[in-house]
Amino acid sequence: MFTLFLYDKFKRLTKKKILIFIDWFLPGYKAGGPVRSMANMVEHLAGMYDFYIVTRNTDYQETEPYADIDHNKWVEYQKGVKIFYASSEFQGKKTFKRLIQEEAFDIVYVNGIYSWKYSILPLLVLKKSGIKKIIVASRGMLTQSAINIKSDKKRLFLIIARILGLYNGITFHVTNDKEGYDVKKAVGKNADVIVASNLPRKNKEQYRQIKKQPGELRFVNLARIAPEKNILYALERLVDIGNISGNITFDIYGQIYDKEYWKKCERVILKLPENIKVNYKGTVETDGVANTISNYHFLFMPTLGENFGHVILESLFVGRSTLISDQTPWRNMEDKRAGWDLPLEDTKVWGEKIRELLNMEDAEYQEWSRGAQSVAKEYVNSQRIIDAYIAMF
Repeated sequence: MFTLFLYDKFKRLTKKKILIFIDWFLPGYKAGGPVRSMANMVEHLAGMYDFYIVTRNTDYQETEPYADIDHNKWVEYQKGVKIFYASSEFQGKKTFKRLIQEEAFDIVYVNGIYSWKYSILPLLVLKKSGIKKIIVASRGMLTQSAINIKSDKKRLFLIIARILGLYNGITFHVTNDKEGYDVKKAVGKNADVIVASNLPRKNKEQYRQIKKQPGELRFVNLARIAPEKNILYALERLVDIGNISGNITFDIYGQIYDKEYWKKCERVILKLPENIKVNYKGTVETDGVANTISNYHFLFMPTLGENFGHVILESLFVGRSTLISDQTPWRNMEDKRAGWDLPLEDTKVWGEKIRELLNMEDAEYQEWSRGAQSVAKEYVNSQRIIDAYIAMF
């Protein structure tokens, strides 16, 4: 018994301390994938490492602080995880420097690239901190499709970052080899990258079967409404299919990030016939994503690019096949009977696939649903993902 006590005490003393900077974290959910990625990582690894997370005290695009949460002090979130919810006046160099010096951190993990307060400023402060291991998660922000949005500002930043040596000695966390290539292309061919795919949520919704009648099709999309998510493209493909025999419903969930972009979407929606209905349904909290998807036949998401795509995995896990672009890591889906990843430049093939799904009968639909679940289970049960994080840290 005494030996076990000593072992437990030694384990606590030797656990690495990891300081994380991220713009938004739980209970926030409106920033989407990055929050989910970080929450999943912490959920899986909190027993192996002590995490200290510095984040805003508001959700994405919100000004009202989280209710019933202490701000500007370390809060015990769960065993092995402390969070510093910073108000606006505590999101600066002075506070970050103090927090970095308060503990003997082994690793600092910075989420994202372009955020001044939670990506760039922490790196500037860390330059003189003496902490040797600094990891930056690029989160797909250095892909060509991401850089092309507000490209002038981003390209200028990357030039300045190279001149200042902002990423010298930094390790980049990427989720696949292509993202690693994008990082090297953006910041320099000698950039140090390590591949560790995003971890899934531990607690998963159970599969709930639904029927699929020919002539009935229910699509869903859950993503922030912004150009990179390509919802306008999805709507245009619905316009392209013209007169159909049957009914299509397309429900869109997500924070309206770009209001001008959404206005363009609304103008296209007005062109649709009565038997193709599009509804904006607001936002969904993280814990409700899987259950929401399970009310529909397919996820419809022709995104311009994803470094992972948590909502895709959520969809697969509840047995909903995905109609997505070929700009995500989820490739060759048709071969696995789990969905379709189509090229964006071939608009005709999208229309053909939508018509095919509209007329699909239930027996075939159930086969695709089982295929989707099979792909998700294979991913979730992969120990190699955990091993990659252990190697990274």
